[in-house]
Amino acid sequence: MTTLSVRLDRSGRIPLSVQIYGSIKAAIESGQLTSDARLPSWSDLAAQLGVSRGTVRAAYERLIDEQFAISLGAAGTRVAARPVRVVTKWLPEAPPLPDLFYDFSAKPLVFQMGVPSQDFFPFKLWSRIQARAARHASALPVGYPDPRGEPDLRREIAAYLGVARGLRCSPSQVFISAGFSGALNLAIRGLRMEGAQAWIEDPGFLLTRKALELAGLTVFGVPVDGDGLDIDAGRRISPDATLAVVTPGQHAPLGMPMSLSRRLSLLDWARHRDAWIVEDDYLGELQLKGRAAPALASLDEDGRVLHVGTFSKTISPNLRLGFLVVPPAMARHFGDVVACLAPVSGISVQLAVAEFMHDGHYLRHLRRMKRLYAGRQDVLVRWLTEQASGALRVQAAGMTVVAMLPESASDIDIALRARKFDLAPVPLSPWYLNSPAQQGLLLGVTNVNEKTLGADCSRLLELIRSRT
Repeated sequence: MTTLSVRLDRSGRIPLSVQIYGSIKAAIESGQLTSDARLPSWSDLAAQLGVSRGTVRAAYERLIDEQFAISLGAAGTRVAARPVRVVTKWLPEAPPLPDLFYDFSAKPLVFQMGVPSQDFFPFKLWSRIQARAARHASALPVGYPDPRGEPDLRREIAAYLGVARGLRCSPSQVFISAGFSGALNLAIRGLRMEGAQAWIEDPGFLLTRKALELAGLTVFGVPVDGDGLDIDAGRRISPDATLAVVTPGQHAPLGMPMSLSRRLSLLDWARHRDAWIVEDDYLGELQLKGRAAPALASLDEDGRVLHVGTFSKTISPNLRLGFLVVPPAMARHFGDVVACLAPVSGISVQLAVAEFMHDGHYLRHLRRMKRLYAGRQDVLVRWLTEQASGALRVQAAGMTVVAMLPESASDIDIALRARKFDLAPVPLSPWYLNSPAQQGLLLGVTNVNEKTLGADCSRLLELIRSRT
């Protein structure tokens, strides 16, 4: 027979039966009462606590209902067998992919990548559009929305891609997703690629590599050069690959576009291997120097390319809005996949983006951002080149500036130390799958402040000199 120590607060508002139940439950969960331990009878515990038998009975019945105890009739009530709770030391929560994300929902820092300009976005206009979209969405009939995405937005994206990316497609081929990650997940599921071998660019986007690995693919890093992905090297490294994920518009993170000859060679590989290509068009037409090359999918005559776009770099990553364009023959299959496994959410956001695009605001905004980013990139390259006095190799790349470091330096260490000064350069070496990894810093140009840029560059160069 187990002796219980139950303290009751008779002046409180919590019923006595609830207090008795709570004390016994806590003793069981803490291990003080072990499995199969016999509890006192109703009468004994009632006499011990000075309460009625009905009060104890109510507590015991709740313990039995919630499977903390078992009633054995004349044999009494015993503690039920329960799994042993493993007590672990609590650790502060760390964000996923720390080499890529350092703090979610924080204000963008100087040199941070992947976040569009905060100071030149048309917030007043966007707020009005969002308010109208929210009212419209709230007035819609109660029912299940199209899992492929709002038809208006899909039409606008199809029209935009034809004008800006040279990609002719119908709205039926367009599927709205939860950003790039959602589109990549949809592509992998729709193509049934689990267990396959895949090429990725080396260096390449960390999230892409991790996502493919989590989906059960074996990932092979294929080197890039000035023309983009080296297809011949890919054939040697992984001849059995049936998927390639590439950034042909502007390589992430080094910035060069894939040459026409490499594009044709990649399409030829996909045709002969019965393989698939996922085109990550993460910057779309945001080419800061000259005109952006057409999308790889615009050259695809065999239906082997799936095109992924996103509004994270052009409007805001807070939208969590992207899209996947599939070959015409696969549209019905992907419709089934998205309906069962990945229906898009956020109707009001989709309606807002559709209006933003339809009324011409989106293209005008992109033109303004291209001029703004190009000017900031030029200023950053000039500042770093002048202050480094030739000791640092600097090059423009997409919407970043890449500062190459000596092999003796640790770009990860420098990037971590820079955070203390509210600077957020991204280390280049983790983007490499194979060794040797180039040491370098990726500096975003979207949110730099030209008034403080000289001081920010000086601070960064001091850190580099102190660690090399």
